[in-house]
Amino acid sequence: MIEHVRTSPLSVKRFVKNALRRTMLALGMNAFLLSPTLAEGANKGPADVRDCEIEESLRFRGGTLRVENDLFTGTDQNYTNGVALTLISHDIPGRLRLECIPAPVRLHAQLIQFVNPGFWADTTNSAATQNAVVRFGQSMYTPGDYTRADLIHDDRPYAGLLYMGFAWNRRKREPEPNREVLDTREVTLGVIGPLSLAEQSQNIVHDVRRIDRFDGWQHQLKNEPAFQFALDRKFREFRGTGATIPGFSADSIRSLGLRLGNIETSATFGVEGRMGWNLPNDFGSYPLRPGAENRPPSAASIRSKSNFPVPVSNRPRPGVHLFGILEAKAVAYDFSLDGNLFRSSHGVSRRPWVAQAAVGVSAQGILEGHGVRLAVMHVYRSREFEEQSTNQSYGSVALSFEF
Repeated sequence: MIEHVRTSPLSVKRFVKNALRRTMLALGMNAFLLSPTLAEGANKGPADVRDCEIEESLRFRGGTLRVENDLFTGTDQNYTNGVALTLISHDIPGRLRLECIPAPVRLHAQLIQFVNPGFWADTTNSAATQNAVVRFGQSMYTPGDYTRADLIHDDRPYAGLLYMGFAWNRRKREPEPNREVLDTREVTLGVIGPLSLAEQSQNIVHDVRRIDRFDGWQHQLKNEPAFQFALDRKFREFRGTGATIPGFSADSIRSLGLRLGNIETSATFGVEGRMGWNLPNDFGSYPLRPGAENRPPSAASIRSKSNFPVPVSNRPRPGVHLFGILEAKAVAYDFSLDGNLFRSSHGVSRRPWVAQAAVGVSAQGILEGHGVRLAVMHVYRSREFEEQSTNQSYGSVALSFEF
């Protein structure tokens, strides 16, 4: 006789963890064995490097510093702090020549092509451009009661993540529906646990601000490696080739995202609306998240392949706009809620659906010949686990600059 077994939330969580372990091990082994032979031109010699144009090489053009904290909204719990520094390369037009980029970046591109062969499938599209993004960041999570030194079983675990991500953005126009598409693929590697230095970082900030320290960091998640592969797609109406959309206008940007790994495994759908003066001809603003950083190739490159300057009408212009973001997310795994993947640890009852909204203002300008941009937003997030008593909100500030 076959006995009927009821599926419990704990058994589902265990199944997800086991599936993640197997997927990560298989992906890592296959990428290690196969990546050297995946992309055409990966093993070309120095003679080919001498043929590279300067636009085909990897050179950084700017960066973004992003700080998020719930102290901006008067709380100190759950997702309590995030900081990231991002460096963005110059745009690389047309086909990506692997022999023109450094070996570590080349291997990363080969890994993406192995996992997602269609990402560079249209390399003959001369209208497509790509750039590379490097991101260094730290995120931290705490329960609500900072005075308790015991393990708080019905509240979020103490957790920290220190990571480095590397991403490729590909921007292309689709003439038939008259829209532009931004595809992003990012691989993130890092560490969860005490090695993330989340406790030390929070203590420094609290000491400087003369705020009481949290007493329960000895119960934080244990050390383990962190990995995530992120796929994002954003699409919007084609609005021309200038760096800004002149005058007063409004637009909308839709997004789809998928994340796989022991940082987060989830699927997202979002939409952003913008309205203002001289809108940036890009793909919008967003809060920090474990996924792809959006600094897309510019709609107007600084110089053409023949080294002639871009027409004045296409250059960046000062501007300001308001924006609002709505996002829905289905979550299968979240280290800050489910706990350690490879070791036993404290966790809570994660909710499978999370909604998020943000409102903010963004302004860009020219400072001594360099582009600068400041985006400030207030983020609202629905409850992420059953034991959570209220929704969460936090503030996000991002300063972008061009070298």
